[in-house]
Amino acid sequence: MNVDAIREESRQTLESWIASCTRGGKVSRNTVAVGIVVLDYLRKACPVAKDDTISQGGEVKGARSGLGNTLEAYGIPASYLKEVTTRQGHQDGQRLFEQFGWGNKLINLTAAERDQVLQELIDVLLNYAMDWLKRQNLKLDLDRRQAPATWIHTIVENAKLRSGGVVEQHLVGAKLERRFKGLVIPNHPAHAGDRQTSRAGDFEISKLVYHVTATPFRSVIQKCADNIRAGLYPILLVPAEQENKARILAQDEGIDKEFSIISMETFVALNIIELATDENKDFFGVLKEIVEIYNRRLAAVESDLSLQIQVR
Repeated sequence: MNVDAIREESRQTLESWIASCTRGGKVSRNTVAVGIVVLDYLRKACPVAKDDTISQGGEVKGARSGLGNTLEAYGIPASYLKEVTTRQGHQDGQRLFEQFGWGNKLINLTAAERDQVLQELIDVLLNYAMDWLKRQNLKLDLDRRQAPATWIHTIVENAKLRSGGVVEQHLVGAKLERRFKGLVIPNHPAHAGDRQTSRAGDFEISKLVYHVTATPFRSVIQKCADNIRAGLYPILLVPAEQENKARILAQDEGIDKEFSIISMETFVALNIIELATDENKDFFGVLKEIVEIYNRRLAAVESDLSLQIQVR
């Protein structure tokens, strides 16, 4: 088989692998990253032994401690790296090794030919990474004649398909920081759930505990119940369209009269109105200040900077 035939077969192998890794119409960042690590292995040595590339735990060696260096060598910045070394990514990586026969399908190429073919395959994966990094910010044209609650609803609605709760949490954090200037408002990655940590909730101010979620589930209601038993006062913030669901879950748990469920649209909007009135500012000016704080907080702890917001 000549080099062109091997090149075509290799491209088809990679495309088949990408298709098998596509879930929900998307190829995850962890899969892209581990795929690059696998192909980089084959650039350095071909073929490779399974024992030299896969750990006893099933992980692709170097796809954890050395991942950053490998990706940066191909021009992928550190902002791409968070939450990219999941178990599924390693399983995808091992399958890619297997589909290339651990490199045996490339051994008839010269070293230069093999390097060129593998670089072309890596470029395919780099395109996925760059497409993710180039995603546009949330750019919103807001009608200044509308109420602040409508502005917040517009932000939440536009973020819904991309946010996964990230926008909602950092928007509330920004609002709290703007409102309580003398306090340090914690700033955590949105997916570092408080049930997996020692935190009582997303934000704690004195005995108040704020929980922010785009979609309420029984687990967050149970966490609110834990807060109540601990002598704290939980406040659950959800999009307006999710209020009824949250109240039904709270009734099921028997705590619906013991804590507050508030739409985040109302929660943020009321503060915009109060701050603007107190400081003799216009509503839209206060919104822009909260958005600026939101962008700073998001950039400090999240990797997906396309979730930054521009309002005009």
